Amino acid sequence: MAGGDIFITLLTCIFFMGVVAWISYQKTKGVVESKDGYFLAGRGLTGTFIAGSMLLTNLSAEQLIGLNGSAFGYNLSAMAWEVTAGIATILMALVFLPRYLSGAFTTLPEFLKQRFDDDVRRMTVVLFMVGYGLITIPSVLYSGSVAVLKLFDIPTLLNLSYEMSLIITIVMVGSIGAVYAIFGGLKAVAVSDTINGVGLLIIGILVPVLGFIMLGNGSFLTGVEQVLTTHTDKLNAIGKPSDPVPFGTIFTGMIFANLFYWCTNQYVIQRTLGAKNLAEGQKGVLLSGYFKLLVPFLMMIPGVIAFHLYQTAELETIDMAYPRLVKDVLPISLAGFFLAVLLGTVFSSFNSLLNSAATLFCLDVYAPLKKEKVSDAQLIKVAKIASVIIALFSFIVAPLLMFAPEGLWQIIRVFTGFYNIPVIAIVVIGLFTKRVPAIAAKIVIVFHVLAYALLKFILDVDINFIHIYAILFVVEVGIMLAVGHWWPTEELQLYHHQKKVDLVPWRYAHPVALTLVSFIIISYLFFSPLGVVSASWQIFGVSATVVMIVNVILCKLTIKRWQARYQNPVKVQVVNAG
Repeated sequence: MAGGDIFITLLTCIFFMGVVAWISYQKTKGVVESKDGYFLAGRGLTGTFIAGSMLLTNLSAEQLIGLNGSAFGYNLSAMAWEVTAGIATILMALVFLPRYLSGAFTTLPEFLKQRFDDDVRRMTVVLFMVGYGLITIPSVLYSGSVAVLKLFDIPTLLNLSYEMSLIITIVMVGSIGAVYAIFGGLKAVAVSDTINGVGLLIIGILVPVLGFIMLGNGSFLTGVEQVLTTHTDKLNAIGKPSDPVPFGTIFTGMIFANLFYWCTNQYVIQRTLGAKNLAEGQKGVLLSGYFKLLVPFLMMIPGVIAFHLYQTAELETIDMAYPRLVKDVLPISLAGFFLAVLLGTVFSSFNSLLNSAATLFCLDVYAPLKKEKVSDAQLIKVAKIASVIIALFSFIVAPLLMFAPEGLWQIIRVFTGFYNIPVIAIVVIGLFTKRVPAIAAKIVIVFHVLAYALLKFILDVDINFIHIYAILFVVEVGIMLAVGHWWPTEELQLYHHQKKVDLVPWRYAHPVALTLVSFIIISYLFFSPLGVVSASWQIFGVSATVVMIVNVILCKLTIKRWQARYQNPVKVQVVNAG
């Protein structure tokens, strides 16, 4: 890329980022002065902002790079992490969110304190903080920086080594991204995420379209035909045991991994805790589930296109497939816009993580240690300091991920296993039992860390790590139930109901959820030997039609049930805090 092109790219990038920053500033003026304002956006987020923020918090350069790399090196089996997440969003909207909003919790550990005790809260905070600091935040910074590095050839531009250029890029990207979280709080994060989400959708459509045109030597349809008729095994989402995501894991550990991420992971659920009411929260959560259905098309098909274009070329790692494709197909006139969107996705995940990590530290570590009540101003001040420290730490850890040639996506999922399963196990038991004591949760946390390390890294058992998730979840729930059976608490353990928001559910929550399940099934039928892989269009058409007919019948029944229960205001029931 020539010097003039780089200047134009940077200028347009700064312009687009400036627009996002200005709108975010206008939307957050006067909101971040209180605790609820800074950490929960004043409990006033609507469904649109919740969906946009959840989407951008989840989808970052980590997905752009990692999922496309997985598609380039293997097939579409890794789409399971995204598409099946829709099931978890349904459970979040219908089961978990009503209970969280009923208790008016600011953090998940706050719920665990009420249900168990302060020690369980502290242990959970440690799990989150270590996971965020060593895995999630560095991976977001690293993946975004690699994309910028490769797309704009930073080593050549700065006349530095790859390693030094990567470190400089990580620090620059992280420093800018931290500004939103430090000075704007959750509201700024949610607003900027939503705007950047529109840009991500535009780029997500544009890159595969231009990729098909390049593959077809100027013809979009020729490129599509080539992908549909040659190497169709790359389009198969039904993973074999040797693939990154074997199909069977969808029904075992992946269920619990997605439940953790969408129902208990602080940096994801925090924007739902700031919902204006239950109905708006359900709209936002379910809408984010629908957006996940687009991920295979926007963030994996480009990897398949890259395979057709570069399969004979030597790439440093499979994670370089998407940056190479973007560099080849995107015109210079759009390079600045793409860079702004790319950085926006990195910032959204990075600043969400910083905001949530600071929230956990302030509300679940700092405030409980202070004997006197801490003012909102002091909490916000401490949150900003904590954000800076966490950001600096991530600058040190992120460059170390360059030593993961097997693919960024896989290594993140493996190491997340240290803390995701015990959290979801404890929360499930906490929500749906009333006499399991706190000691059960403490035993499970210690047991999981030791057992997972033993099975995955010491014994290196020949079992996919996702199956290990499921095995440990079942064992840990069993441990807690056994402890609750033999040593139950004397009193019922409940969290306290607080009427801070309206808890009447969204009228169309169940029909929308059922339709989402239908689309998930159809997506798998499409990317399977019953669909595009072997062009069995008649079988696919019949199967999809049956699924939708069943869906329509069930939706009508659920709407009638809602009307019978909620159409009379006198009969409206709020969620029981127990």
